Parts: sequence; C-alpha cells; structure tokens
Amino acid sequence: MAVEAAVKPWWRETIETIVWAFVLAMIIRTFVVQAFWIPSGSMIPTLEINDRVLVLKFWNWFFEPSRGSLYVFKYPVDRDRDFVKRIIAVPGDVVDIQNGTVIINGQPIFEPYVKNHDRYTLKPNSIFPEVPFTVPEKKYFMLGDNRSNSQDSRYWGFASIDDMRGPVFFRYWPLNRIGIPK
Repeated sequence: MAVEAAVKPWWRETIETIVWAFVLAMIIRTFVVQAFWIPSGSMIPTLEINDRVLVLKFWNWFFEPSRGSLYVFKYPVDRDRDFVKRIIAVPGDVVDIQNGTVIINGQPIFEPYVKNHDRYTLKPNSIFPEVPFTVPEKKYFMLGDNRSNSQDSRYWGFASIDDMRGPVFFRYWPLNRIGIPK
C-alpha cells in the first residue's frame, strides 16, 4: 500500500518559498556577508566612487582586525553611517604622522596604495593631546587611501572594535574592476 504525499496548492508553495528566501537572505546579511556602496573618493585608487563591495560580517568572531586591511565600520561621529577605511594602526601601536609620512612604532610604513599624498603633520589637539600617541585597547587608527580627500581618524579619532562591521573582501561592481581590492 503506497502512501500519497499531500500536495500543497501552488499559491501556498509560492508564499512559503518567498518567506524562506527572505529569512535566509536576512540571516546571511546579518551574520555572514553584506554588500556596501562606496559613496566618496576617500579610498581612491583602491576603491572608487560607486564601487560595490562585499564585507565578511563574521570575520571578527574568529580573527582580530589587522594592519593594512580595508574595513567597513560605523562612523563614530554619525553612527547611522558606515565608512570604509584602511586600518593603519592596531591596539598598542605608537602612531605619528610627519609631513605626510605615517610612522608606526618608530618606523615609517610603506604605503603603495596611497597615490594622493598630502603634507599632513600630526600635532597635539583635542583628539590627540599627545603626539606621538598609543592606540588604546579595542580601538583602531583608520586612514583613507586618498589622504588629501579623506575624513578619517586624523579628524575624528579611533574606530572601536565594537563598531567594525567586517573586512572588505570582494568588489563586485563595476564589472571591469571586479576582484579583490588590495
């Protein structure tokens, strides 16, 4: 004797498929991968205006953010906005900037991704009362690759580990620039 499976009406099957697709998309977007749009030129030439990138949201569960990585994070001045910058210094690093050269732990760093240099020198101010300064625990010093046109840690301070959304791992738009941004 064969048992027949109950056949659902087409409309119920369609609704269930849509609901499950939505739930799965929300889980993936919340915990795994999220797409972001680049609205400004602060990361030129690495990321250009209107580039679309993917970010690994789960990455920080397993790995500490590392120097040189591109990260999306909540902008400390307006937490409703997301920024993308490069991590220049990690907790415990001693940072100075002299005449556009970034000095980490007493050594100038090599930055081949910076094409638009500026002559910025870090001076004591309300954000950095002492120069050079040490990056605090669970904080990161972030700079844009387009130094002469970047609103970054030089102007608003540190990004917190709690605000890090994840590293940029893939550019999917425009198609002629698809790939892994460095």
